[in-house]
Amino acid sequence: MITPILTMDYPIPTQLSRAEIEIKKSRFIAYAKGIKTREEGMIYLDEIRTQYPDARHHCWAYLIGNPNCATNAGMGDDGEPSGTAGKPILNVLQHKGVGDIMIIVVRYFGGIKLGAGGLTRAYGQAAQAAMVNLSTKTQVPSSNFLIQCDFAIEQQIRYLCSQAEASITNVDYSQQVDIAITIPTNNVANFDIKLSAYHCKLQRLIK
Repeated sequence: MITPILTMDYPIPTQLSRAEIEIKKSRFIAYAKGIKTREEGMIYLDEIRTQYPDARHHCWAYLIGNPNCATNAGMGDDGEPSGTAGKPILNVLQHKGVGDIMIIVVRYFGGIKLGAGGLTRAYGQAAQAAMVNLSTKTQVPSSNFLIQCDFAIEQQIRYLCSQAEASITNVDYSQQVDIAITIPTNNVANFDIKLSAYHCKLQRLIK
């Protein structure tokens, strides 16, 4: 029996959350969105920049993985004084206990300078506002595996995956079929038993 690599459960966003605040005539528009990778987050950042091309700043932060021990985190000030935008947004994420999430705060300058302390508070407040109405669900503990099988039984293996609620994340074709999956941890043991009937190789993946 293969022992799975576990991903501990934690809350993740289920839908986009938006909030807007105004501080000394500057508008702060905040978005909180679920992401799985940095690349996905950067694509969303480009979308927001396209949506608000005339805004002065598009500041952001993200946490990927379990928020208590995130596998990846990042932030950006986008021209604001260093540490006054991305850092307070990231601080909000770190204290909310939600993983696989990105917050982007768009700022329209209102003509009144806020100062470093004022900016830090404003970006933190905007991020907090986006989190207030954020809907979440529990990330089901899961494990990542690679299945190697012959072409002739690929469809049968795909069917077993669907029965086990396993998501196919990648398929490579060479001399055989390599199927990468993410499967709920509770389903691994039964899935492994069914898979053994097809004499396939099951390998653990850390992802």
